Amino acid sequence: MKMSQIGKCGEFLVQYQLLLRGIESAQLTTDSGIDLVAYSPKNEKPLTIQVKTNLQPKASGGKGKNALDWWVPENSPAEYVAFVDLFTQCIWLFSQSEVGANAQQTSNGRHHLYMYVDPTAKPSKTGRAIHSYEFEKYLLPNRLNEIFNV
Repeated sequence: MKMSQIGKCGEFLVQYQLLLRGIESAQLTTDSGIDLVAYSPKNEKPLTIQVKTNLQPKASGGKGKNALDWWVPENSPAEYVAFVDLFTQCIWLFSQSEVGANAQQTSNGRHHLYMYVDPTAKPSKTGRAIHSYEFEKYLLPNRLNEIFNV
């Protein structure tokens, strides 16, 4: 599957999950760093979302435990970032400040957020959340009331 197709699948998955919960969204046709505009009738304004998608976990560093990882520009214009794993159809939704606070690395104007899907992974550098179960509070179903008031 091509990278552009993986990205589109992620956008459609986010739209589908939002729509199931009564939240309308629309894709933008320009590549401005905003992929979706979402609107909940209970909110007073639409929210912008950038979607970052992985087809499936891959070996960390090419030979380590399986992990998901995403790079996000520090100056992204979107209010939220949806991190998508197509393999499990999981979606994590972070505000821009939460991306910065949880990113394990920041370099060249980009935040790098990763999470190991293998709970036995023990990387040498710790201090921030690194396992997918540590990011459970950011899963889309767990964020709906806080972000979309539903």
